[in-house]
Amino acid sequence: MPEREQASPRRGQIVVTGASKGIGAAIAIELDRRGFEPVSMSRSGECSVGRALACDVTDEAAVRTVLAEVAAAGPIMGVVNNAGLHRAAPSHELSTAEYEAVMRINATAVMVVAREAFPYLQASRGRLINIGSFFDKLGVVEHLAYCASKAAVGAMTRCLAVEWARHGIKVLNVAPGYIATDLNRDFLSRKGIREWLARRIPTGGPGSAEDVARLVASLLAEDIPFLTGETLYIDGAQGMNH
Repeated sequence: MPEREQASPRRGQIVVTGASKGIGAAIAIELDRRGFEPVSMSRSGECSVGRALACDVTDEAAVRTVLAEVAAAGPIMGVVNNAGLHRAAPSHELSTAEYEAVMRINATAVMVVAREAFPYLQASRGRLINIGSFFDKLGVVEHLAYCASKAAVGAMTRCLAVEWARHGIKVLNVAPGYIATDLNRDFLSRKGIREWLARRIPTGGPGSAEDVARLVASLLAEDIPFLTGETLYIDGAQGMNH
């Protein structure tokens, strides 16, 4: 693993929701490597690097309390809204409860975390990065709730970027395509799936959690004042492939 970069004075605490595994864990590791202080907020309260705090992002009071605890230890320079839920079901069989469960974590919790983090990001003139999906622009069979939730993340990103620019807060949406993690590696390794993705993804196959982590960390590390409100797709060009 590359040596940890020398921390600069502007780097500090970055809150990452859902950082106990998958893309969130990779983001925390990359932030740590670059000299930030990652703080994980997850239900399990576990993370391989940095500080880990137990928090259910669907619990508004818990989010408020944990963010205040983090801020008491020092400025919050950024927040990464990564926690999410992925469920598939035929749309004609999708129950309201299942739909709302996906929306609660993937969309409502994004709003809640952003809202509760606002005063801390305003104080630090920090950055909010939401983790969306390239499914936000696609019609995907049996993924109505997931696609709707990720489209909502893109919309919230644009609204917050416009509203919070005057407070010095930059807001971005990082939207991955197929990313191999410990959670889906067996599925993606199936011969049929592997061959289909090789045909559909111009770069030849799924990306890695580290790919997403490097993009997120670079957006937090670089000071690009004019970049805000955008959805940045990291999907190997699959979403634009005809």
